[in-house]
Amino acid sequence: MKLARAIHLDESDTQIFHNPARTGEWAISGGFEFSNWTEADLAGKARQAFANGWLGLESFGRVTFVAVTRITTDEFESLVHGLASHFVTYWGAPNIEAATPVAREELEHMADLCAEHDENTLLTVMRELTEAGVRESFRIISPQDARIEQVAIHATPDPAGGET
Repeated sequence: MKLARAIHLDESDTQIFHNPARTGEWAISGGFEFSNWTEADLAGKARQAFANGWLGLESFGRVTFVAVTRITTDEFESLVHGLASHFVTYWGAPNIEAATPVAREELEHMADLCAEHDENTLLTVMRELTEAGVRESFRIISPQDARIEQVAIHATPDPAGGET
């Protein structure tokens, strides 16, 4: 089975999200967080989280890129339980029994999204508000399509001995 982990290509997530996800934590779309949002909610860092933030499942912070990787059944089940607990604590689910199927559905949706992609494939999410609610679309950047120039920060030597 495959799922996705948060990945940072630079430090920008620390500046654009209120609570950035940590590198390496498992992530899902997390679009449920925006289910009752209106245009009035789309301002500043909240707008950025809405527009293209994946949800980290440890920090419940946001991240711009995730990478597809393998997950064990035990890890997956642990995430289901953790997300169900989050739904009870923060989203008003009445109990773990009621929240577990919803948490499993969220994680299975992400696993389905990742299933057809090679490991190390990068994914981005884009959201927009429509009259029917939140619409999500995904961009896939396969490992062979990525060039080092897309992800590397290049420095030029400074004549004084440092880098610029």
